[in-house]
Parts: sequence; structure tokens; C-alpha cells
Amino acid sequence: MDATAVINFIVLPLSVYAIGVTAVLIRCEKVKKAKRARAELTLSNSLLKAAEDEAFKQKTDEALRLSNVIQKFVPRQFMDHFEQNGVGNLELGYAVEDEVAILCCDIRGFTSMSEILTPHELMRFLNSYFLRMNGPIQQNHGFIDKFIGDAIMALFDHPGGTESDKAKDAINAAIALQKTVNLYNEHRKNCHYDPVSVGIGIHYGSVIIGTVGSDDRMDTTVIGDNVNVAFRIESLAPKYQAGILVSEQVLKSAGDDYQVEHRMLDFVRVKGRSKPVKIYEVLEHLSDAQKQSKLCTKSDIEKGLACRMKKDWEQALTYFSAALNKSPDDRLIIHHIEMCHRCQSMALPDNWDGAMTSPA
Repeated sequence: MDATAVINFIVLPLSVYAIGVTAVLIRCEKVKKAKRARAELTLSNSLLKAAEDEAFKQKTDEALRLSNVIQKFVPRQFMDHFEQNGVGNLELGYAVEDEVAILCCDIRGFTSMSEILTPHELMRFLNSYFLRMNGPIQQNHGFIDKFIGDAIMALFDHPGGTESDKAKDAINAAIALQKTVNLYNEHRKNCHYDPVSVGIGIHYGSVIIGTVGSDDRMDTTVIGDNVNVAFRIESLAPKYQAGILVSEQVLKSAGDDYQVEHRMLDFVRVKGRSKPVKIYEVLEHLSDAQKQSKLCTKSDIEKGLACRMKKDWEQALTYFSAALNKSPDDRLIIHHIEMCHRCQSMALPDNWDGAMTSPA
């Protein structure tokens, strides 16, 4: 074998081997690149998904924050009344009817207070006051429908509850509100501020819950005769020097099994309504001494009012005088005695039903 043949015999197989190795290396490199590409694609997809998830989370958080803000203007419980029609389809003029307990609460002497406080001081006071009053209402299945100056209007619709539940919720909230004001006054005393006093009126009945306004400005509202009665009852609180006034309908709705200390105040015809209303004072928030002072006259007052309705002035005065002997400082009894003397000198119609007409 000559030299050329020997070289070909050795070199050619090596060349083939080298080519094979090179091909394998190239193939391996392609596999590595493919794996890297897949890894990079996977990472890219992961980063993209993470970015999408973060964007979705941010949008969800923003929507939740916006929802929470909206609920501060329009309570969730209010919007629940519109669920059947769909909140997204809510239009101007939409209305539903429901039976609820309506609670109205007002600060006594607020006008005088607002005259001596600066606007900023007045705003701080109102926010401090409202902050404390919201809790007892929510804890008793109610919600604040609106703030009207210093006044609060709250509804008690107790989802899934009965008429009795709604009425009891409102009364329990009123008792808790008065106790909250007592605690608030302790804080105000420590800060050398004057105490505040509130009057609360409650009525129960059917109302219209709906939307009012214009095409570009809409608001929710609750309207109806029973709303008017609740406000009128509350306005009588200063006259009778009572903290919590409720209509007879509220006590009937609460049921006989609901035990709450109360006494009858009067039989009145409130402004804007022809049908008279019996109103009662709830006493549960008072001290034992205050409560007993009012309860001891309960029977005499009821008998005196019954006689007044029949125009039996002498007998009515006998009962009211007996009540006054038991509780000489009770402004309610003094009021009834004055009314009897006034009615005696008036020419009342034959069909007079015994109700006193309230100017408020």
C-alpha cells in the first residue's frame, strides 16, 4: 500500500467521524437553543401572566375601592331593594314599595349651637357626632338613608325578618343611640364642651323607595305618608321633654312579647295628616330613678287622656292632678293640665275625637 493509500485509509474515517461529531454538536446546540427559547418563552409567558394578574388585581382593587366609596353615599342595603330589576339597569323614576320602620333623630338646640361655632368647628362636631351614631343603627339591622343638616333618617328593613323584627330593631337602636349620646357627653365634659341632647321619633309603615332627579343627576329617596309621620313625631320630643317617641303602630308591630318600658304621651293629629296618632315614650335608656318617676304616673295619665277624649274635663283633671302629686316636676302632666283648662274654654265640635292638633 503506497503512502497515499495509507493516508486515505486513516484520514477519511477520521473526517467522517469529525463530520458526524460536528453534526451531533450542531444538533445539540440546536436542542439547547430550542430549550433556551422554550424557557425564555415560558418565562415571557409567566411574566406576561403575572403582569396581567397584577393589572387585573389593580383593577379589582380599584373597583372595590370605588364600590366602598359609592356605598358611603348610597348604602348597600338601599341598593338591595333594586336587585330584582338589576342595579345596572337602574333608571330615573324606578320605585319599589316596602314596609319598614323609620327612625328620625335630631339634635335639640342645634340652631343655637351653630350660631356660636365657626363653620370648621361645626363640621368637626357633626362628623364626631355622626361617627358615633352610625354604629347603633347598623348593629340593629338598620342603615342611614340620609343626613339632613344635623338630623338623621334611618330605615330598618331587616332582610329576611318580620314586621316585628323591624319594629324591635328600630326601638333597640333608639335606646342604644341615647346611651351612645350619654357616653359622648362624658367625653365632651372632659373636653369642657357643653352636652348635647337628641330627640328620636319612630313610626312603622309602607314607604316608596326609589330614584328621583333628572337625566344627568339622580338620587335615591324614601317618600310616603309614614315618613312624614316619623318626622312629625320626632319634632314633638322637645314639647314632651321625651328622648324616644314611638307611634302606637310601632309598639303593635313589635308585638306583645317584646317587653320595653313605656308610657302613653298623647293622642295627636300631626301636621299634614288627618288621622290622629297615639304616641308613647320609651323609657329603657333612663336611669332607674327617672324610669320609676315616669312609670308611677302611667296609669293616671292614660285614664286622664281617656276622659279628655270624651270631653270629661273634670274627671280628666282629677287623674292628671293625682299624677302630678306623684311626680311634681313632670312636664308632660303639667302640659295635659294646661290643655284641659284650655279646651274647657273652647267651643269644640261635636265630632271632636279628642286629638290635639300639633303645629309642628
